[in-house]
Amino acid sequence: VSLTTFVSLQPVEATDDAFWDQFWADTATSVQDVFALVPAAEIRAVREESPSNLATLCYKAVEKLVQGAESGCHTEKERQIVLNCCRLLTRILPYIFEDPDWRGFFWSTVPGAGRGGGDEDDENARPLAESLLLAVTDLLFCPDFTVQSHRRSTVDTAEDIHSIDSCEYIWEAGVGFAHSPQPNYIHDLNRTELLKLLLTCFSEAMYLPPSSDSSNTNPWVQFFCSTENRHALPLFTSLLNVVCAYDPVGYGIPYNHLLFSDYREPLVEEAAQVLIVTLDYDSSTSSSPTVDGTTTGTAMDDVDPPGPDNLFVNYLSRIHREEDFQFILKGVARLLSNPLVQTYLPNSAKKIQFHQELLVLFWKLCDFNKKFLFFVLKSSDVLDILVPILYFLNDARADQSRVGLMHIGVFILLLLSGERNFGVRLNKPYSVRVPMDIPVFTGTHADLLIIVFHKIITSGHQRLQPLFDCLLTIVVNVSPYLKSLSMVAANKLLHLLEAFSTTWFLFSAVQNHHLVFFLLEVFNNIIQYQFDGNSNLVYAVIRKRNVFHQLANLPTDSQSIQKGLQRKKKSPEPISRTNSQDGVSMEGSRPAAPAEPGTLKTSLVATPGIDKLTEKSQVSEDGTMRSLEPEASQLSPEGNPPAALSDGEPWSGEASHSRRDRRRLSSASSSGQWTPTPDWVMSWKSKLPLQTIMRLLQVLVPQVEKICIDKGLTDESEILKFLQHGTLVGLLPVPHPILIRKYQANSGTAMWFRTYMWGVIYLRNVDPPIWYDTDVKLFEIQRV
Repeated sequence: VSLTTFVSLQPVEATDDAFWDQFWADTATSVQDVFALVPAAEIRAVREESPSNLATLCYKAVEKLVQGAESGCHTEKERQIVLNCCRLLTRILPYIFEDPDWRGFFWSTVPGAGRGGGDEDDENARPLAESLLLAVTDLLFCPDFTVQSHRRSTVDTAEDIHSIDSCEYIWEAGVGFAHSPQPNYIHDLNRTELLKLLLTCFSEAMYLPPSSDSSNTNPWVQFFCSTENRHALPLFTSLLNVVCAYDPVGYGIPYNHLLFSDYREPLVEEAAQVLIVTLDYDSSTSSSPTVDGTTTGTAMDDVDPPGPDNLFVNYLSRIHREEDFQFILKGVARLLSNPLVQTYLPNSAKKIQFHQELLVLFWKLCDFNKKFLFFVLKSSDVLDILVPILYFLNDARADQSRVGLMHIGVFILLLLSGERNFGVRLNKPYSVRVPMDIPVFTGTHADLLIIVFHKIITSGHQRLQPLFDCLLTIVVNVSPYLKSLSMVAANKLLHLLEAFSTTWFLFSAVQNHHLVFFLLEVFNNIIQYQFDGNSNLVYAVIRKRNVFHQLANLPTDSQSIQKGLQRKKKSPEPISRTNSQDGVSMEGSRPAAPAEPGTLKTSLVATPGIDKLTEKSQVSEDGTMRSLEPEASQLSPEGNPPAALSDGEPWSGEASHSRRDRRRLSSASSSGQWTPTPDWVMSWKSKLPLQTIMRLLQVLVPQVEKICIDKGLTDESEILKFLQHGTLVGLLPVPHPILIRKYQANSGTAMWFRTYMWGVIYLRNVDPPIWYDTDVKLFEIQRV
């Protein structure tokens, strides 16, 4: 039915059922048909020209869903009506949200639609949004429509939808539910359509600009995840289990996915998207929802739920059984590894596309449930998450449309690196040979991480520069635990130091010297705490000793500063790729490709600087950590890096508080550009932590030179053998305490996650294109 008839019409009475029924009576439609039959221009025209008709249409469509939920949808005709209303609302809602005047419409009450159903006072009426959400949740547990009926019987004794306990109808075995129902593709399709509508309801968030106040909750999500939703627990569990139990390989039979259509995958994608949107919750503004391990009984039960009002966040934070953690971790790792599954038969396994949603889900799990985080790090299973993340980071490094993916991968590694166990796990030898565009090496997962990070820094695109602080912070956090770096990784670290300590790089931006501080901290940690197994790194340091001497003798006079900056003009390449001895890339790997021109991407808000993103903790003798409160008066040697810019300007006073000091130490030229001054260089040069390395060079260089002269050696294996048996006990300065920069929840990252997540959902929903061409405000859609 065309909506244009509406525009010319007088307002149509809500009671004129014959008129309204034509909108949903049609039998053979799909959601794609509805999108084709109801063009955007028509919806906008009705909204402007005959608002009362649009309002009635929405009201009648919701009423049909409510009736379907009441009756239990026993006939084919009722199911068809429910699906058509569902599709129609999915089509129309974005056009309601894009107009600020309409935004409150679904939250207004409709006369006569009382909470008790009878004709009570209108104060008791439910807002349309609440009726819609409750009807959809009822319909998601509707026997023979979205779940298997438990009765073998005819229609007359069909289950009463209000008396069923939906916890017995959870969609998939896993957390808190042991029974795996028979797969039914019709049920999967119906669930997918209803979840699409839910996601569309929640998408009101896309039509509000990003704000630094991340606490403004989404009213749709807030109501949906409240105690008003009697299906909250079984629905949360169903969504989580459907995602984590999914195995896209085609049940172990190669090419299976080419013979059979997979009805599960669209449901899994939709479930993953609904799940991450319901978990959009700023944990920095609340007490942490984690529980101290006193919960008993089933997977998640407590009469009086602690923690946040959002039940989905609450349930997620209270999962605690080992077997549940195992199920979730195995599921997420299996799906993240899917794009890496290189078999001898290309295309033999189905390649999934929703890895970004999975990464957001994994982040939420670790952020909201500390027990899950500790479980992940307890065994080397964490490496099954690490390797796919490094694969994605390496693969996306040249692609401007995947900046968001780079950020979330790095954020997850930053979160993990704050725990000692992560560093320890990295010592496991790396033997899985995933074809990656990196030099061939023999070594551990730590080597893999360093080599990939080096590749990102030296051959990623410009937009990734704000991530350098984070990448090096991760390396600093794990460095005290790395038992033996390979020669390839040791050379990469020194190549980075060489690149970052050139005078033009140090003098060309106010925060560039922080990168040198991070790298020196890495070398100090390894020399002081892991000297014995790291002869490769010690050898590399000796070979490149001139880099350290140049740093110690860095000129600070105006003339030298100017000369250093002149050099920049000659070599604009941010970091030279020369003398990095990349060697041969792994067999079967493809080079990281830039985005195809014209690829759509969504803009992101700025991420907070590393000082806002992390807090320092000191590791004591027994391995416990205590938080170091930053003292306002005293700036750390790294100072405070300014807020990283990703695609937009940062909002609020995000630029750091050391602005005053910087202004004092560096002069602003007339053009408003920053210029380095001798005082500024001195202010940080004097704090460079070079003592340990200088002492090491002082002791070892003469010995190594002597061996070379005495034995006429040019062979490095002999020198390495000497270094392996050498010791510096008693010769080095007293070991410094280990400092770890742990990720801390903050509203800046909460807002970043919100824009990133909705950007992914916007771009991934193209069939039908739910939000395409509507006036979204949370991000901009850009072409590469």
